[in-house]
Amino acid sequence: MISSLFDAPAREPSKMVGFSGNLIDRRSEQRSDDSTGRALEDPAARLMLIKAGRVYLKEGRDGFDPWYRPFAAASLGAVTDQAILLGWDARGPVLAAPAGLGPEELPDGVKAIDFRSVNVQGLLAEDDLGAVAQAGALLAWHSTHRFCGRCGHETVIRAGGYKRVCLNCKAEHFPRTDPVAIMLAVTQECCLMGRSPHFPPGMYSCLAGFIEPGETIEDAVRRETFEEAGIRLGRVAYHASQPWPFPYSLMIGCFGEALNEEIVADKTELEDVRWFTRAEVNEIIAGRSPEGIKTPPRSAIANLLIRTWAENA
Repeated sequence: MISSLFDAPAREPSKMVGFSGNLIDRRSEQRSDDSTGRALEDPAARLMLIKAGRVYLKEGRDGFDPWYRPFAAASLGAVTDQAILLGWDARGPVLAAPAGLGPEELPDGVKAIDFRSVNVQGLLAEDDLGAVAQAGALLAWHSTHRFCGRCGHETVIRAGGYKRVCLNCKAEHFPRTDPVAIMLAVTQECCLMGRSPHFPPGMYSCLAGFIEPGETIEDAVRRETFEEAGIRLGRVAYHASQPWPFPYSLMIGCFGEALNEEIVADKTELEDVRWFTRAEVNEIIAGRSPEGIKTPPRSAIANLLIRTWAENA
């Protein structure tokens, strides 16, 4: 395993998917309870504004810009007492805050666009899209943890937005990341893909599911594949991960060695699940499927797993 580490490409596969290009210097060891206030007072400070899973983007000659100076953010109703410090970039401190104005109240030149569309349509540079994942996940967590899970009293933001503290029992609460295993079960010449009822017409993808407490990544991959498709897996290999701000997940992409081929689909989870040959998958990727089958967009980790297997016979 050590030798494979030194043979690995300098750009890991995780950098080939959306939401993974974050370049912010988080300086986690320097966070304090007054970090956000001091950052907002910095003349170079910039804020990202988010509301209900949408990021507020300024339209410009060269595309969209997600950053606002504090005075411009204030004009959009930025709730700065709920702001969080993302970190620093080359220009200074960068923060995120809930937007006050609703999408229908925005002035000309500002659009509220959902995270998924921003990702799929490539509306932002990779580093800005990565910042959206960080900001969206943190603000979503704060919005659902305003009260203490131990005693029920109000909690307040501390450590620049990376902690909440209960004013009553002093319990500390920290942002969560929900791990999700997403896997492509494979044989030498076939891979297993399924479609959920909520997928767009013709789309097939990898199977996926949350990793449960006390479970390894590999065992979660095996369990989910068997539960959803009746396929038992042997060896499991990690390939890549992807931040997924819906609301605060981390997709952990793996390949699994299929030990049987007879499918027993869980029809409560999947509309269909089937084997595809490598030739069929390459036709799908090229947009030449005679059945009109598609894979998820290129920015999704599922697409990366499928393409990686198809291109490496």
